[in-house]
Amino acid sequence: MSQIQGKIALITGGASGIGKLMGKELLLKGLAKLIIWDVNEDLMKSTIDEFRAEGFDVDAYNVNVMDTQSVIATAKLLKEANTTIDLLINNAGIVVGKYFLDHTHADIDRTMGINSSALMHITTEFLPSMVQRKVGHIVNIASAAGMVSNPKMSVYVASKFSVVGWSDSLLLEMKQAKTNVQITTVTPFYISTGMFDGVKSNIVPIVRPEVAVKKIIRGIEKDLRFVRMPGIIYWVPFFKGILPASIFDIVIGNWFGMHRSMDEFKGRSN
Repeated sequence: MSQIQGKIALITGGASGIGKLMGKELLLKGLAKLIIWDVNEDLMKSTIDEFRAEGFDVDAYNVNVMDTQSVIATAKLLKEANTTIDLLINNAGIVVGKYFLDHTHADIDRTMGINSSALMHITTEFLPSMVQRKVGHIVNIASAAGMVSNPKMSVYVASKFSVVGWSDSLLLEMKQAKTNVQITTVTPFYISTGMFDGVKSNIVPIVRPEVAVKKIIRGIEKDLRFVRMPGIIYWVPFFKGILPASIFDIVIGNWFGMHRSMDEFKGRSN
């Protein structure tokens, strides 16, 4: 991407949390237009009112990204309005913090649908135009949980492993076809938003939203393949590769305390 100024961006889950913060930062950097997809109509209204009051060009659409037909229909509206998406940030996500035995079928379908399948369906709608124009950037917000297993996150982990594998495979396809479309996979540690309210970390620092946003946008500007945070997360694939699984579990689970990090998880109340 490199050049943000004058571009059009679509952010899913863009009415709150790091989605909203990313939208604001991109607008401050000269983004021509921001489009927000979100399921919360009240938050969408307050966000677009806030941004428009500052003179920014912002539109919002009520989209449940788990509903593929809604995704297709809303994408069609944008195409009919000749709105070409230069930057797609697949940010919407949920977490169900409990043991797998306590999950319902609905929990599983909703987590995998929103966190994994939706990214692919949304990208399917906007990638062809990027390839045709030979310009565009897709940012997929995964998680460090897409590299490391953790108790009370099994389905969330499954969804994020899926995103990491798909996103990086997509990057290789774009390179192989010489499309000039950039793909960035973001794998942060816990971010201190309501989504992970109650999580604990003894050694690895929980990431502040403002820091996460700046790192992600820097990654967009530099066309980075991966954006991981904090820095220690860049070492995870290395240590996972050289250590036996049982030793890796001891280091990450016991020494770093990660296997108890979800013990007091509360999450969002709404």
